[in-house]
Formats: sequence, structure tokens, C-alpha cells
Amino acid sequence: MLPDVIETLFRSVSGSDAFAIRFPDNSQPPPELASVVSFPRIEFVIEGEVRDRSVLAEKGLLREGDAIYIPGGKWNLTVWQRPAILLSILFSKEKLGFSLQFWDGEKFTGTDKQSVPRLGPRVGSFLLQTMNEIVSNPDDQQTARCVVAGLLSHCQEQLANRAQILSRSGALFEVIKKYIEENASLPLTRENVAKRFHITPNYLSHLFRKSGNIGFSEYLNHVRLERAKLLLKGYELKIKEVATSCGFVDSNYFCRVFRKSTARSPSQYRSQWLSQLPERKS
Repeated sequence: MLPDVIETLFRSVSGSDAFAIRFPDNSQPPPELASVVSFPRIEFVIEGEVRDRSVLAEKGLLREGDAIYIPGGKWNLTVWQRPAILLSILFSKEKLGFSLQFWDGEKFTGTDKQSVPRLGPRVGSFLLQTMNEIVSNPDDQQTARCVVAGLLSHCQEQLANRAQILSRSGALFEVIKKYIEENASLPLTRENVAKRFHITPNYLSHLFRKSGNIGFSEYLNHVRLERAKLLLKGYELKIKEVATSCGFVDSNYFCRVFRKSTARSPSQYRSQWLSQLPERKS
């Protein structure tokens, strides 16, 4: 949803002079409940209208498509009256923060928040410097709209970068999973698997948590235990041989992990499986 909202705003700001870019008048101290952060922000009215107490009274009503730019360290205070949707973009040094707020006229009905790292050229920083200069000349709306359109384009690029990173991460996760499944009998560790794919052990752990919602060791044990079940059911191997064939160096540890997963020892699992088979005719 967020990329679509940014795209719509970009087209609107780029193609029309009807939308206003407002700036706060912080000549008075911030009132109670005012929002003050150390980084610059832009707030866009996506639907409906809101009033901002930081803007001079005759310009304080923000309608659909309008925006307010708040420099770092300055305050603003949104007054919610009629139903409205507001997008806030925070430009910190290392990331962009996005927040969509939904107001039904009486209460907030939802909030959609996410953040993305700021990567690549420092285009966004130069545009923010320009916006800070426009603050002293707020009537230059044409320049303000051009710069805001540039900032929205910067946000689009950062969101696209994030999508590409997530796509690559997902593909890498699947490749590593396949490698583990095919090599589970080897003495795999977080360190040697990470080295195999030219990433750090910490990133490998992050990848499994993020893409698979499971820990690396947990997944490795899962693969090994599934293989152990097949060997217990299909081959007359000793428990120690099953453990070794599945990559467990310590057969006692294998038995503990197996019991924790199945609530049975390997021997009990095999016996129960065999008891369910039809009797062979001699």
C-alpha cells in the first residue's frame, strides 16, 4: 500500500499547482501534546482534511494533497476533526520512517508503520537542505513543490531498494535451505555455512529469523531429525549409526533432541513404527 501512496503523491505534486506546502510558525513555544523530533518530517494529507496549530491560522487547514514540512527540532500539532488519512515521513540520518494514520472522525482506526535504510547517493540530504532554506520564504510554492516531488522520488527509490534487498534475501534463504537439506550429514555450523555463502554468521542468523521465522540451529536439527525418522523406519541401523548418518556427532545429544521433538526415544519411535506395519507372511 505504501509504495502506491507515494506514487500517487509524487504524480499529484509533480503535475499540479493546486496543492500547498506549508511550514510551521514556531514563534511560540510548543503547546501541550505538540510533536517535536530532532529530524525533519513531511506530513501529507492523503484523504480528508486536518488542521495544524503550528501554521498561521489562515493557512492552518490542510486539505487532501496538501503537506507540511517540519524542520528538525521544530514542532507541529495536528488537530483531527473530520475523517482523514495522514502520511508522515521522517528523514533520519540512517533511515526513512513512514507512518500512515487513519482517523474516522472520532478515533484512530489504524496505523501502518515501516522504515527503510537510506542507501545510495545523498540526494535526499541536499533536498532537505533546500527545504530548510525555503522555510524563510514559504510563499515560493513552486520551488517547494519541486523539492517535495524530489523527496518523494527519493522515497520511491529507497522503497524499491528495500524490495530488491528483500527479494535477494528470500532467494538466498532458499538456496541456503537447499544446501542444508543436501548436506545435513556433514558437520555443518553457523560459521562454516555463513563462510560458504560469503556472509557473516550474524547475518545468517538474521536471515533465518527474518525469512523463515526460525533459528539456524533449529532448522538444521529439524532437517536432521526428519532424515533420522526415515532411517529409523527404513533401515536396520544402530541408533549411533543413525545419529552419525544425520550429522549428529554425539549420539546422546541426538537422543535428547529426538525425544524433545517427538516425545519418544529413537528406539521407541522405531518400535512403534514397526508395530503398525502389517505382519509379513513367511
